[in-house]
Amino acid sequence: MQGWQAICADIQHNWMLYLSMPFVAAVIGFITKIVAIRMMFEPLEFVGIKPPYLGWQGIVPRKAAVMASICCDLMTTRLIKPEDVLGRLDPDRIVEEIERPLLEAVDDITRAVASHYSPGLWEAAPQSVKDLIVRRIKAESPGIVRQIMADIKRDMNAVFDLKDMVISALLRDKRLLNRIFLEAGSGEFRFIRKSGLYFGFAIGCVQAVTWALTHSAWVMPIFGGFTGWFTDWLALKMIFNPKQPTRYLGLFEWQGLFLKRRREVSAEYGRLVAREVVTPRNVFEAVLTGPMSDRLFGMIQKHVLRMVDEQAGIARPFVVFAIGSSKYQGMKKMIAEELMKRLPETMKHVEGYARDAMDLERTLVEKMQELTPEEFESLLRPAFQQDEWMLITVGAVLGFLVGELQVFLMLHH
Repeated sequence: MQGWQAICADIQHNWMLYLSMPFVAAVIGFITKIVAIRMMFEPLEFVGIKPPYLGWQGIVPRKAAVMASICCDLMTTRLIKPEDVLGRLDPDRIVEEIERPLLEAVDDITRAVASHYSPGLWEAAPQSVKDLIVRRIKAESPGIVRQIMADIKRDMNAVFDLKDMVISALLRDKRLLNRIFLEAGSGEFRFIRKSGLYFGFAIGCVQAVTWALTHSAWVMPIFGGFTGWFTDWLALKMIFNPKQPTRYLGLFEWQGLFLKRRREVSAEYGRLVAREVVTPRNVFEAVLTGPMSDRLFGMIQKHVLRMVDEQAGIARPFVVFAIGSSKYQGMKKMIAEELMKRLPETMKHVEGYARDAMDLERTLVEKMQELTPEEFESLLRPAFQQDEWMLITVGAVLGFLVGELQVFLMLHH
């Protein structure tokens, strides 16, 4: 411990270094926060050498399956259900929207299939017979789509797995998974960066006093490490706690920032999920090609086969006789398969109507207002909980190293 006169002389001689300490500590706090946030989300893929595990991948992308599952659990149990997605679609309006591209597809498919199974006979058949078959199938097609939509609405869980669709969308695009956390928590990440400056400056003031009193080579690295660790830890605490507005020391009131921004977060989250995750295109793709699409295929095949049988009408005996009964069954199945192949492209024509009818953005915002504080917190908390200790440790290590640099500058000044 130095005497008072020695301390004053030292400060007077090295006043610029003492003055810089709080600012350097603020910079340490700020930089460690930026590094910690970037390490949560970047890089998307592992960079380095493995094995051994020498490198890094962003925590959220690395734990993508876990993160997507956590996001999905809340989304599909408390926020939206299949009825909110498909249940709001009107079969008549769907038919109206896709009728023209559907009829074009049916025309092409019918002629192609008939020509494939009996090319010579189809070409030789009277045009009136060919037109009759195509015309009757086209006439029945809108009714089939209407009936299929009604069947889907009656048992949505049989053909639409909402949870699988959400998880698939998030795993397919890790950048989108990052955006859910980054955009929902944009205010929180901004606060974390700024908190490093404020808390770091305050700790730097204490650091300057301690150095003046002791001139210990351990003061700078220890305070630097403490600054990095404490500011990370405190910022995370202040984001999620307390759950309710609480007054401290009778001077100021604080509520966990994420909960305080509930209305704003709800709007950001609802917009992103409705426009990027549970979109009409993703929904139709999930229904048409997802894990339950075999059931939908069976449903469509049943309706199409019945339609071909009924609408072939007077031409049916001619067709069966010409190509044989087994080939006729194969032709009906091929029509159904080709129709399935064309449906994704055809359904693009209904996306605008479906987006308006589902109105998922408003639904999500309303449902999020009903969540308990604990449920609402779980929207963002998982991003921090995964390997949170590692982020805080990185902050401490960076702070310690900068402190060592300060000591070097002090002793060689």
